[in-house]
Amino acid sequence: MKPILFCLLLVTGSTVFSQSLTVEKIMRDPKWIGASPSNPYWSADSKSVFFNWNPDNAKADSLYSFSIGGKEPVKLSYAEAQIAGAENNAVYSVSQRLRVYSYRGDLYLTDMGSGKTTRITQTEEYESNPVFIRQDSCIAYSRNQNLFAWNRFTGETIQLTNITHGAETVAAPAFGGGRGGFGGGGARGGGAGNARVGGSQQEKWLQEEELGLIQVLQERKQKREDRAAFLKDHREPNELKNISVGDKMVQGLQVSPDGNFVTYRLYQAPAGAKNTIVPDYVTESGFTTDKPGRTKVGAPQGSFEFYVYDRVADTVIKVAMDALPGITDQPDYVKDYPNKSTNRRTPVRGVMVYSALWNETGSALALDIYSQDHKDRWIMQLDPKTGKLSLLDRQRDEAWIGGPGIGYRANMGWINAHTLYFQSEVSGYSQVYQYDLDTHSKKALTSGNYEVQDLILSRDHSHFYLVTNEEHP
Repeated sequence: MKPILFCLLLVTGSTVFSQSLTVEKIMRDPKWIGASPSNPYWSADSKSVFFNWNPDNAKADSLYSFSIGGKEPVKLSYAEAQIAGAENNAVYSVSQRLRVYSYRGDLYLTDMGSGKTTRITQTEEYESNPVFIRQDSCIAYSRNQNLFAWNRFTGETIQLTNITHGAETVAAPAFGGGRGGFGGGGARGGGAGNARVGGSQQEKWLQEEELGLIQVLQERKQKREDRAAFLKDHREPNELKNISVGDKMVQGLQVSPDGNFVTYRLYQAPAGAKNTIVPDYVTESGFTTDKPGRTKVGAPQGSFEFYVYDRVADTVIKVAMDALPGITDQPDYVKDYPNKSTNRRTPVRGVMVYSALWNETGSALALDIYSQDHKDRWIMQLDPKTGKLSLLDRQRDEAWIGGPGIGYRANMGWINAHTLYFQSEVSGYSQVYQYDLDTHSKKALTSGNYEVQDLILSRDHSHFYLVTNEEHP
């Protein structure tokens, strides 16, 4: 791939060095630089390389393909480019014999041996984020903020979660039971069976006062509770638990490889927070309009919660983050204002679980957690049955936790069932580390006065491919 791209870059970039640079030229549209290929990637059969290119000075880049042994790049049509992009984001089975991907809101399964592609869904709904579970026998995917699973042997589709909005479900009793052939489940919680979060002490006092004074309200409440208890005792065995999230936003919904656990994050927007307004003077209408911006520094932040739904025990666990090591540690600048911190209780900082990563067997789950003040990062192992967290690695930076391979799109994953890899700037440079769950030991895989800017683990997990600035000017 390197000789091909080098030749393309050499041809397209040859005119750049013959021109003298001026401030006026630099500030112009970057098209004057020339048509440089970008974003290269291989086809699934490794017989072609795809890349974005604009040699015709069109309004936007197009996708081109260069076949090994070919003579020149070929421009792909819009439909061909869309399919190539979808296939490039495909997820492979553990055996590497199958791959699944989402294309225009539907799911497709390809047998890499025969090359046959099967369309799994054809609906008006948008299906996305497909993954293989239960030893590659099923494909789980998202639809309308819920999870479903398609059994590729029987053709059966099963709904894995029933997440709704309304009165928030705080806790779920372990009803037990099973859900047919998929191994999990429980009862569907009714409206009266779900506890409701919120309400001031005054509201609760008024509610109790009304119930005490008006007999008809007591009777209605008792009937609702009796009905909920009756339905719970006479539920259908395949009914899904209703998990109501109130007015919170569901994020990061995913299922474990064995199909027994579902993890998700809930986001609650701050109440009363105002965004800044940016005037837009250059508009098609000729009138100045306002564009919403972000909140001001110091404004209230939204809050995040992390949950585990145990489909076998039929319980929902909220993972407590207040026991994270150093969760109450304050930034160093607070020491400069001792008078303001006197006699004040140290607050528990808000955190966000950026990602939850299962190993291939589903025997281990690692969480990548960041404090909302961007001073700390924790990598924790979570026991999904109990919600207990165990520390694997912590990084603190009084400036800002970040860097290549760290943050929202962190380079982090499993080398095998017991070895986790990740990037960290604990040395001052973003380097690659691994943590072994069996020996509880951390090891640096790269080191030096340079940054690992990109990192890819091979499909067979035997090699890392990385880009660094070790020899960068």
